[in-house]
Amino acid sequence: MPIYEYQCQSCGHAYEALQKLSAEPLTQCPVCNKPDLLKKISAAGFRLKGAGWYETDFKSGTKKNVAGEGGAPTPSVAKATE
Repeated sequence: MPIYEYQCQSCGHAYEALQKLSAEPLTQCPVCNKPDLLKKISAAGFRLKGAGWYETDFKSGTKKNVAGEGGAPTPSVAKATE
């Protein structure tokens, strides 16, 4: 279940709530009991791991594989001109 951030427009209280994806957004502030809660937009809390387009194609420098040194990056697709 994702964690959503809310902030009350009346008292300024901010907090996080663990809710299902299908749940309706909360509206009642737990501090001042006014229906002035707004859901904030925040960054997702996950990271894509393993060999993939980002790790093998868009990383710079010598550290191409974040998942570990043991595995080699996946081979890239051959160019159409070859």
